[in-house]
Amino acid sequence: MILSSPVFEHGSYIPVKYTCDGENISIPLIFSDIPDGTKSLALIMDDPDAPMGIFVHWVIYNIPPTLGALPEALPNEPYLNEGIRQGINSFKTIGYGGPCPPNGAHRYMFKLYAIDIALDVEAGMTKHQLLSAIDGHVIDGAGLMGIYER
Repeated sequence: MILSSPVFEHGSYIPVKYTCDGENISIPLIFSDIPDGTKSLALIMDDPDAPMGIFVHWVIYNIPPTLGALPEALPNEPYLNEGIRQGINSFKTIGYGGPCPPNGAHRYMFKLYAIDIALDVEAGMTKHQLLSAIDGHVIDGAGLMGIYER
């Protein structure tokens, strides 16, 4: 399984447009080589370099495996087209919250999970609730890392 973005390469800088210093819109992502048996995809974006511990920027799940990509600027609404649901981030809001480190360079980890079930859950789950819901159902995973510095 492969996770990539058309706006930055793994290990490179995330464009300002997708951060709190820019338009703060969600980053476009592309996923490919989804394994057979995948019923849904889930994605978590977080910052392991945050001073108070891991800071969650995006929780999104029930992504159809046939979709192939998420466009930029998804609305910060709990329910999206195709049955996609968004969860609560560490900003205590639904949807995407862009990189906004207090200072210095931070890494932003995007983790994509291929799941063997479609989650029968409501929108608004936290990262930990999502990870509990998919425990034992993950077929494969992929990652992408971007950097942002203030």
